Amino acid sequence: MKNTLYKALAIVAISITLGSCSSDDSSNDVSGKGKIILEFDNAYGTNDLILNTQPNKTSNNEILKISMVKYIVSNVVLTKADGTTFTYPKSKSYFIADEASAEGREFELSDVPAGDYVKVKFGIGVDEEQWKLGASGQGDLLAQADDAEMFWSWAAGYKFLAFEGTFTSPTVTTATSFMVHTGKTGTDYNYTEVTLDLPTKALVRTTITPEVHLITDVSKIIDGTNKIKLSDNNAGGMGAMIMGGANLPLITQNVSGMFRVDHVHND
Repeated sequence: MKNTLYKALAIVAISITLGSCSSDDSSNDVSGKGKIILEFDNAYGTNDLILNTQPNKTSNNEILKISMVKYIVSNVVLTKADGTTFTYPKSKSYFIADEASAEGREFELSDVPAGDYVKVKFGIGVDEEQWKLGASGQGDLLAQADDAEMFWSWAAGYKFLAFEGTFTSPTVTTATSFMVHTGKTGTDYNYTEVTLDLPTKALVRTTITPEVHLITDVSKIIDGTNKIKLSDNNAGGMGAMIMGGANLPLITQNVSGMFRVDHVHND
């Protein structure tokens, strides 16, 4: 009876060992190419963002109800644990994040060399070099941006960020519209890049597609390092409109600081 039990235990132990080896072999195989998903999860401070109804308070005691958050994610670069980098092809590296659309929250990057990735870098907006190529050099981006109302004109180019809604303040007691759009204005291009360390390695394999979950704290657009009061930009019947002027470079600085990586799924 004991011999039978010992044999059974031995078989189980061998099975576990073989299973572990098989799993390890799979996760350690860094040949070939795979995919990685970047998920952009919008929040306001520590709260998940809810459009249209959620009251959001700024440090300037203004209350915002946000109706739109869109931004162009571009120029993705991934860094491996050994320091080498993979630059995602620029022609494919444009995504429009849109809080109101399920398709505007997760972006899949394909044909990524297998490896252990520890850092992600991306731009917010369309870099000036790409813009200067004109329509022929911008692939499907122009059509995507036009459909998403993220394109101004050939003179002004793209909206890199669109942040809209209504607000009230101690001096503006009736709900008043606001619009914050970043992009090319005069000599300021307002494109910015973000580099983030991953809390755990993203294991890109032919059999593993990691998902990098990023939190975008949209409160920092006007309430980051630089504090912008919407009531100071209120033009009466036009509402508070920030699409240029001295505030826009300050908002661009804020935008670069509103992203963090919450966690990585290696499933």
